Amino acid sequence: MEKAVLPAVPIAASSAPSLDLDPSIATWSVLGALVIAMLAIDLVVFARDHTPPVREAAAWSVAWLAVAAGFGALFWAWQGGEAGGQFFAGYLLERTLSLDNVFVFAVIMAYFAVPAAVQPKVLSWGIALALVLRLVLILAGAALLDSFHATFYVFGALLLFTAWKLVRREGQDAPPDRNRSLRLLPRRLRAKPLVVVFVVVATTDLVFAVDSIPAIFAVTSEPFVVFAANAFAMLGLRALYFLLAGMMDRFVYLSHGLALILVFIGTKMLLIDVWHPPIWLSLGVIVAVLAATVVLSLRAEPEGSAA
Repeated sequence: MEKAVLPAVPIAASSAPSLDLDPSIATWSVLGALVIAMLAIDLVVFARDHTPPVREAAAWSVAWLAVAAGFGALFWAWQGGEAGGQFFAGYLLERTLSLDNVFVFAVIMAYFAVPAAVQPKVLSWGIALALVLRLVLILAGAALLDSFHATFYVFGALLLFTAWKLVRREGQDAPPDRNRSLRLLPRRLRAKPLVVVFVVVATTDLVFAVDSIPAIFAVTSEPFVVFAANAFAMLGLRALYFLLAGMMDRFVYLSHGLALILVFIGTKMLLIDVWHPPIWLSLGVIVAVLAATVVLSLRAEPEGSAA
């Protein structure tokens, strides 16, 4: 008997080699159940009643990296090296781009004076909602790419524009309470600070997703891989927040590094019809730029120190 499958999204002329994936509803269900289970673990176990110290946040960050690596290894063994390579490249790209999310979340928490003990719960529910919204964006983006080849050029131009904004850092100082989504909330909910922060966190991540999801489509055209990479990258976002939020001033070259990665990915999409680099090149560029960004930032003289 023929198995039931979700509607296929056979994206033509992708910048990444096409995968022969046709995930069934059961396969999607297994991935969804796995993500929900890990979100529950993160919500119930990690920092449930306290603000995690740096050591605990670091341990959880390593654990989530190990979980993602384990999934990638199983996916590699199941679907082959090309599929596994695309997952790892997509995961690393989304994980790298999520660094900017962390610092913006820190600004939101500070602006609304969210108590430290409540921050883990706010982040958890905000990330859970953001994952649902990202799945919708992924499926919509895949459908657009399949129906309109010109969408690749639109996505490529969007990534180059985002890179320019990252370097200029335009809009960074806009107060979080000016988030337009807050206007949609009933007045009785606007009076509850935690609800407001939750909405701002989730919708802010959605804005970042508009940039990061087009980027990952330059690495892989398979929606299942795109969502898996996004899900595993975001699962460790809460631990990463408590690990890095206090160090945000040290990563002085982060915006430049992220911009350089987006320029590379955006250029790939704009040259889709004439340039098809192997997946290892994308992976290598992301690793090299991220490593250089971290090293140069840590070696830079902190602001306020003697010249």
